[in-house]
Amino acid sequence: MKAIQLVPLSGSGGNGFSQEPALNLLEQLAAGLARAFRVPCRVSPRSVELDFALDGRRGQYYSSAILQELERGADSGTRILGVTSCDLYVPVLTFVFGEAQLDGNCAVVSTARLGEPFYGLPQRDDLLRDRLLKEAIHELGHTFGLRHCADWRCVMTSSHAVERLDVKTSEFCARCRKPVFQNGFW
Repeated sequence: MKAIQLVPLSGSGGNGFSQEPALNLLEQLAAGLARAFRVPCRVSPRSVELDFALDGRRGQYYSSAILQELERGADSGTRILGVTSCDLYVPVLTFVFGEAQLDGNCAVVSTARLGEPFYGLPQRDDLLRDRLLKEAIHELGHTFGLRHCADWRCVMTSSHAVERLDVKTSEFCARCRKPVFQNGFW
């Protein structure tokens, strides 16, 4: 059976206090992904400590290293989505909201820059949930081999700022939906 497993990821950021996304946020994300992909989605009881991926100079976590770690626990019938509140990066970019293995089984997303407090604004839980769902669907789309889409409404359009996340929908366009359907989801 095809399924999605959410793995909570925690990191101390070098301050000794471990932090991971709230369970209720993960459960809401699991429900949203189950609706979007029409497959079971559950939160894993195991969590992964991320300090191995921390770049102390940047104060961020290297998302590609996290993907390699998630791959160790993956099986062929399940997509693994690591979810963290730690700030992620790849060396060529200042930050990333997430990263995925193209045509792989694993992806990772971060809430660090999805919430309004990061931008000096009051917290809006509804906006955080919406942004997280879009980013999670986007990264899981990459695991089906999807690249960035030119349709600005499609969930697979590139998002390098939260404003872009807010404009696009959480839906695949007709062209992007096809590979997901052909891979046994939907």
